Amino acid sequence: MITREAPALDFSASPSGYVRFVHPLHAVLLAFVFPLFLGTLAADIAYWRSAEIQWTNFAQWLNAGGLLVGGFALLAALVSLVRHRKFAIRRPAVYFVVLLAAWIVGFVNALVHSKDAWAIMPEALWWSGAAALLALVATWLGYAGFPAEEKH
Repeated sequence: MITREAPALDFSASPSGYVRFVHPLHAVLLAFVFPLFLGTLAADIAYWRSAEIQWTNFAQWLNAGGLLVGGFALLAALVSLVRHRKFAIRRPAVYFVVLLAAWIVGFVNALVHSKDAWAIMPEALWWSGAAALLALVATWLGYAGFPAEEKH
C-alpha cells in the first residue's frame, strides 16, 4: 500500500496574484450580512407598497439577524486586523471601517424600526438601503483580498 502525504495548503497567494485576508469562518459570517440587510430593505419596500404591518416585523427580524451576524463578522475583522498589523493602513482597514459603518447604520435602522409601524416610512427605507449598500461594499472588499505585491 502506497501512501502519500497531502500537500500543505498555501492560502497566502492565489494564481491571480491576490491574497485572501478573510478566515473561512469569517467568510461564512460575512456571507450572511448582505442578504439579511438586503432582506430588510425588501421587507421595507413591501411595507411601503402594501401598508401590511407584518412586513415591518419581517424587516425588524431580518435587521436583527444582520446585526447579530454582522457583530460576529465585525469581531472577526477586528481580530484579523490586529493579527495582521502590517496591513492596517491598507484594504483590510478600509474593509473593517465599511463593515463597522454598515453595522452602525443597521443599528440606527433598528432604532427607527422600533417606532410605530405607520411612523417609520420613509425613514426606515433610507436606512435599510444605506445598510444594504454598505454591507454590499463590505462583502465585496472582504472577498476581494488585496494585491500580493502591494507594499505593506
